[in-house]
Amino acid sequence: MESIFHEKQEGSLCAQHCLNNLLQGEYFSPVELSSIAHQLDEEERMRMAEGGVTSEDYRTFLQQPSGNMDDSGFFSIQCCSGYQFTLAHCDHSLFVYTHPWLTCCFVGYLGG
Repeated sequence: MESIFHEKQEGSLCAQHCLNNLLQGEYFSPVELSSIAHQLDEEERMRMAEGGVTSEDYRTFLQQPSGNMDDSGFFSIQCCSGYQFTLAHCDHSLFVYTHPWLTCCFVGYLGG
């Protein structure tokens, strides 16, 4: 490997930066992640509609903003999960650190 790609943090685009750093290139932009978020929103809307489009829960759901993205650049982990990511607990990090050649990737999120 000639160099390591590192996309510097901008705004709240953690998901974009995480994916691009992981894949070592500029593969994702807010446009692609927004598209995924909109697809997830539509799937959630259809699931909620199964309970009845006149139900109070459905009407309340329609009034809420997306949980998959916002104007700050935030994208939910669900926007990334379509890429065969496996969420692991921190107790696995020692194994990853000592055996990185056996690991596809390790993404940690501290919250915030």
